[in-house]
Amino acid sequence: MSLLSAGLFYDLVVIGVTLLVVLVMYYKWSFGYWKRRGLSYLEPSIPFGNTGKLFTSKASFAEQFAEFYHQFKKQGLKHGGVYMFARPFYVPTDPTIIKSILQKDFSHFIDRGFYINEENDPLSGHLFSLEGTKWKNLRQKLSATFTSGKMKMMFDTMANCAKELDSLFNQMATRKEPVDIKDVLARFTTDVITSCAFGIEGNSLKHPNTPLRYFGKRVVENTLWENFKNLAQFMLHPKFLDTIQFKVNKHDVEDFILNLVKSTVNYREKNNVYRKDFLHLLLQLKNRGKISDDEIILSSDKGGEIGLTFNELAAQVFVFFVAGYETSSTAMTFALYELSHHQDIQDKLRNEINTVLAKHNNQISYEALMEMTYLDQVINETLRKHSPLAFLNRKCTQAYDVPDTNIRLEEGTMIVIPTLAIHYDADYYPEPSKFDPERFSDMNKNSRPPCTWMPFGEGPRICIGLRFGMLQTKIGLVTLLRSRKVTLSEKTQLPLVMNKKAFITTTDKEIWLNISEIN
Repeated sequence: MSLLSAGLFYDLVVIGVTLLVVLVMYYKWSFGYWKRRGLSYLEPSIPFGNTGKLFTSKASFAEQFAEFYHQFKKQGLKHGGVYMFARPFYVPTDPTIIKSILQKDFSHFIDRGFYINEENDPLSGHLFSLEGTKWKNLRQKLSATFTSGKMKMMFDTMANCAKELDSLFNQMATRKEPVDIKDVLARFTTDVITSCAFGIEGNSLKHPNTPLRYFGKRVVENTLWENFKNLAQFMLHPKFLDTIQFKVNKHDVEDFILNLVKSTVNYREKNNVYRKDFLHLLLQLKNRGKISDDEIILSSDKGGEIGLTFNELAAQVFVFFVAGYETSSTAMTFALYELSHHQDIQDKLRNEINTVLAKHNNQISYEALMEMTYLDQVINETLRKHSPLAFLNRKCTQAYDVPDTNIRLEEGTMIVIPTLAIHYDADYYPEPSKFDPERFSDMNKNSRPPCTWMPFGEGPRICIGLRFGMLQTKIGLVTLLRSRKVTLSEKTQLPLVMNKKAFITTTDKEIWLNISEIN
């Protein structure tokens, strides 16, 4: 018996050593990829490649790739190679190359490289992640939902939520207590998105612990394991992920969203309910195959158009909900944080707000917001310093010769464009840590190379909800600042520390502000 046990132990040791040797050999071979391609690269190490800080939570994804950018730029390089575990990633630093990838030669870089499995993980099949022809067709159809005309259609819904926000700010100013501004603004954007995406009253401003608010936070707040899963989709082959039935989205979030969308869709279709919102437009795509400027949802004749399936509709509602509430609330939070440090800029912005509103019967209207040019500058500078999504990822879909180099990218190569680093590059933004909205005057904007300000991405895959996000951000800021002043509370822990586990730029701790009425 002891001899059998000893033999088994010996066999296991041999197998373990053999597997370890094979793994090391695989790493060594993989780590030679960029050398074989003739591209300068950062020396990797087993097991994390160059991304040790990312996987030990010492840096966020954006921060890790920003570090690579700076290392390549110090060497005077236009681009370079790194490794996430054993997988090679291409990192461009030159705006001309970046423009070619995102715009000029977009046909080579259509996909983002996220994992999608619409059968096993139905909410993964949304516009942000879809690939190839399916993405192109859906993007073309959904573009009609985000025109300026459709934004005007949804404006009244946003404005009604802003009235609730205004009332809440009145109470807070009266109490003279510090406000966790990110929480309040996230509740506001949750109500806006809930109304526009689901067509129901969210009531998060009145009741902070509603299910929608809970699941909104649940989507973006990851455990270490959930964060690792997000990164795994970049490291592992899609066929392997299919085999293990990998899911990007969390089970409880998926169940909640699917059930909510199903009940809402069934009610609207059964009762032919019309609302001026995003869901109405998606229902038209589902049942008619196209969007029309009418109140009709159902149609027996699609005219040859292919409609959305229920899961496809639900996935678009899901990404609209997540991206719409989190990015805008984050942008407003950082804008107010910066304005609390710069009272002169805050005063100048408030003066513009009230000057423009005076021409519009002191009412916040779509037309009034479009006239506030300095407000645009403040938001744009906020998005430079604090981009919610501070990196762009693409996958090479057909072999590509990088312009003016001898480098050829193979099909399947992953690309990361470090937006965070570009936005803090002193070559484009002198004193990059300084908050200066004048960087976005017409003259200064035109003096910079293209693709050096990309908070919404760039090219054909630029954020489709850009107008919507900017509109609700403007409404929120104008509602607060037209008659109130914000200052930084002593409760805010400085310097701000970013959450290393989040893909979206957000702080680890709350940002507390004091809100006071202006006499």
